Amino acid sequence: MGQRAPRRRGAKRAALLAVTMTASLAVGCTAHHGGSADDGRGRTPSQSPAQSPSASGSTAPAAGPVLAVKIDNVPAARPQTGLDAADIVYAEQVEGGLSRLMAVFATKFPQSVGPVRSARVSDLELLRQFSDPTLAFSGAQRKLLPLIDKAPLRSASPDEAGRAYYRGGDKPAPHNLYLHPKQLMPSAPGAAALTTGFVYGAAPAGGKPTASRTVRYPSARFTFTWSGDKQRWLVTEDGTPTVTTDGKRLAPATVVVQYVKIRKSAYHDVLGNNTPYTVTVGSGKADVLRDGRTYSADWKRQKATDGTQFTTPDGKPMNFAKGQVWVIFAKS
Repeated sequence: MGQRAPRRRGAKRAALLAVTMTASLAVGCTAHHGGSADDGRGRTPSQSPAQSPSASGSTAPAAGPVLAVKIDNVPAARPQTGLDAADIVYAEQVEGGLSRLMAVFATKFPQSVGPVRSARVSDLELLRQFSDPTLAFSGAQRKLLPLIDKAPLRSASPDEAGRAYYRGGDKPAPHNLYLHPKQLMPSAPGAAALTTGFVYGAAPAGGKPTASRTVRYPSARFTFTWSGDKQRWLVTEDGTPTVTTDGKRLAPATVVVQYVKIRKSAYHDVLGNNTPYTVTVGSGKADVLRDGRTYSADWKRQKATDGTQFTTPDGKPMNFAKGQVWVIFAKS
């Protein structure tokens, strides 16, 4: 891996890059992203820290960009590192019916994050809600690379920011690539960077008491079990409790099961499996899990640069509980 800085385009990007990248990274080098792309099956060919100020996604200018990291989520990649520090964890379906995560960091950076894996085309639409986000990923399908180059984000693959990445000895490749976030950005930008449209506050009236909720993909499943002691949803994936490498059980305060269209894209993995496209602009239904209950909600995101509004059936904002949020994109 070379010692290259995340690729930027234009004078605006160059100026912002000089502010947020550490001096140890070489700025302005030309690179490609292909080094660690995979086939999606695990093979290589006052506001709380998690708060966003508004329900519409329109906030005061952020201190800097969020860091979004693509996280390997096949069983061989677990336990993962640094996920407990994320403000938001998105789960999307990938090739073969498996899942992949995108962890978004704004209020704090862990020492390391991973295993880092490749980007998908749906990520570009999802990330438009943030201002100039940094995307850390291991690679991408070659036909997707031109779109990543043109997207309004900071591309930070190992070929572009080599010093930020390292190979761990705990797992075999390709499940052992990790990121040092502070090698990309000197400090976390703060909660104002989370222009997701999420709002936080007291739970609405009603809701259905829920002890456990499972969401299934064709080849993966997520189960969230309410813990009254922790006042959190304990995460279990594929039947195994989800913990970090330091033994901490992942336990978000809010879980959103967002029903979306999942269609075929123009991309395939090396085995010929189509890459699903998760459509996050539009509207639909959602289930919001908080405080041991499930609330029915509607979601709306009018354009890609907007955050997502979640509302109760009577049109009021659907408040989330303070703390980490998991969003599971499920097929509508």
